[in-house]
Amino acid sequence: MNKRDFLKVSVAASVAAAIPRPTAAESTTASNQLQNMTGHAAPISVAERKSRVAKAQELMRASGIGALVIEPGSSLVYFTGVRWWRSERFTGAVIPAEGEIAIVTPYFEEPSVRESMAFGDDVRTWHEHENPFGLVIGILQDRGLKQGKVAVEETVRHFIADGLQQAAPEFNVVSGKAIVRSCRMIKSPAEIALMQIASDVTMAAYRNVHANLDQAMLPSDISAMMNEATRQLGGEPGFSIVLLNGASAYPHGTNLPQSLQPGGVVLMDCGCAVHDYRSDISRTWVFGEPGEKQRKVWNTVKRGQELALETATVGTPAGRIDDVVREYYESEGYGPEYKTPGLPHRTGHGIGMDGHEPVNFVHGEQTPVAAGMCFSNEPGIYLFGEFGVRLEDCLHMTDDGPQLFSELSPSIDKPFG
Repeated sequence: MNKRDFLKVSVAASVAAAIPRPTAAESTTASNQLQNMTGHAAPISVAERKSRVAKAQELMRASGIGALVIEPGSSLVYFTGVRWWRSERFTGAVIPAEGEIAIVTPYFEEPSVRESMAFGDDVRTWHEHENPFGLVIGILQDRGLKQGKVAVEETVRHFIADGLQQAAPEFNVVSGKAIVRSCRMIKSPAEIALMQIASDVTMAAYRNVHANLDQAMLPSDISAMMNEATRQLGGEPGFSIVLLNGASAYPHGTNLPQSLQPGGVVLMDCGCAVHDYRSDISRTWVFGEPGEKQRKVWNTVKRGQELALETATVGTPAGRIDDVVREYYESEGYGPEYKTPGLPHRTGHGIGMDGHEPVNFVHGEQTPVAAGMCFSNEPGIYLFGEFGVRLEDCLHMTDDGPQLFSELSPSIDKPFG
């Protein structure tokens, strides 16, 4: 369970049943008339997946690596289309530097695994009493590899990397991080198009929710309304964080009971997926009339977002974007650095098939920003014990600068324009 999943569960568990509020059915009534926005969304083609494999192979050859091993997760989908889960039974792909890819899976899983393969038909199976890593070595040998380096994708679990090494001591198991990141960090036009649609869905769902809030609603009510609107609009809900009043002072919330009250801050952080590609958008506003302090903090956060956009140019180290925002907040009396009251988290993260991907807008990150990279731009200011503000929009880099997937929030009074 990731932190966002945990937050959704813990917030829902903390609600007080005694607080009068609209029912879930009442909360989602307005979303029933929403129209699907994703009918024109084109999944990633087989040709594009093959080109990804070809790029990885080219990078492997340049690095003297004989093959790349990937287990279930977003990278397996990225290269092969195979959608599977991680368990103690190894299923994975072998991408050789030369030749066709192959899949290894338990014998009884083969029919199901084949259903999601985008291309290729070399599937090798193992029975419960057999060592699956022997099959990986057999694939390497069939591709002409007798020794050398075999890379594993960076999220591959230790028992797999260790099993490979034990099965074939003549090979040297190394990290495949540089290979996979070099492929995945630069998004294609098709990927960017899907992320745009996902962002459009999330913004439409937000507008629906904002127009249908009622006093005394709980975070679980608002989250349910957001998720239902997202589904009606054609997106796959990913996460729906709702932080009300004092809970907004903590970037990922609190278990304390919350309900929607006049003058209280509403901080929402939500995203969805369309054909595997994700949105991640945060909005903060006040239910009712904002106070002077709330307005001032909101405007300060907004200016930080604008500075991040102004700084994000091709060739700039990614960490510099975080530094510029943080320097401005410090000039306004926040911090210093990552201390509160102020901005305790990075200014942004990479995004694509995963909600959080390399690299980040964080102090010390030297990776140069490049065309095709996608990031969140999400500075915030948090005053523990009072309230917090976070504004988040994602962007993709072009040679001419950043291009937003969603327009910046105009004001605390009209958060969605």
